[in-house]
Amino acid sequence: MPEVIRTDEKNFAGLELYPFAPHWFVWNGLRMHYLDEGPPDAPVAFCQHGNPTWSYLYRRMIPLLVKAGFRCVVPDLIGFGKSDKVIDDDWHHLERHSRSITDLIKHLNLTDMTLFCQDWGGPIGLRQAVDMPERFSRLVIMNTWLHHAEYQYTEALITWNHRWQPGNLLAENPYIGRIMEHYAKRHGGRDTEAVLKAYEAPFDGGASKAAQRQFPRAIPFARPDRGNAILQSLCFEALKMWTKPAHFIWGSKDPVFTVEWGKKWVAHFARATFDEIEGAGHFLQESHGEQIVELFLKRQAGK
Repeated sequence: MPEVIRTDEKNFAGLELYPFAPHWFVWNGLRMHYLDEGPPDAPVAFCQHGNPTWSYLYRRMIPLLVKAGFRCVVPDLIGFGKSDKVIDDDWHHLERHSRSITDLIKHLNLTDMTLFCQDWGGPIGLRQAVDMPERFSRLVIMNTWLHHAEYQYTEALITWNHRWQPGNLLAENPYIGRIMEHYAKRHGGRDTEAVLKAYEAPFDGGASKAAQRQFPRAIPFARPDRGNAILQSLCFEALKMWTKPAHFIWGSKDPVFTVEWGKKWVAHFARATFDEIEGAGHFLQESHGEQIVELFLKRQAGK
């Protein structure tokens, strides 16, 4: 088993709007944390985070989805949140993270699932829907992508990849809390001190941030092997045949995954809707979680 750091539970004490009970799944000897809120026999809202966030990202959405009749299952990827932190940078391959989520879904025997995905949660979460379509009822796709030959990477994403390369400041000991605090200030400005605390809470020094370093480096234009470029392309093509509902909810101020890209992608789906949240950026769950749920519930009801 790889060497890990396990974050002390006291780091998470008193996090604002995060009263949820922890649950644990042991995967290949590693402890994965997930939230499981709501009735066990209810339809499932499976909420997949990306980088550098964790299940805290969905804190405003979970109570509203439970109130609407869903069971919310929200995992922390290995290396994120309350899950074990593998300190070997090279361990963090997208395929490994995807398989851990597959095994969690099978372990919990989740069905009738609505996938909520954003950022790297797109390539990881949509992979599950392609591989196990019988378990999923609908998709909610937010500010993400799937690599394919025609995809044009934005300058913002190319710059993000560059900033995480060895020798650059972010690569040494990235201050994840500051990244998310900066987002909160620019897109709503609420709870910025709480955001800073919560997104730095999972870590114990730079060694524990291996996953956060590796995900930006694994963007497929830079590392097609680590970013699962081929499998992402296959998923992109497979989803063109998706006949169940798909709801695109997009932050309008995201320079990484633009509205133009979202509208282009939605056209590939047979039964899809597109809603734009004005003023929301890349981490729209962080700044506009309530609006996401409101829009989703309206679309689910056919409004």
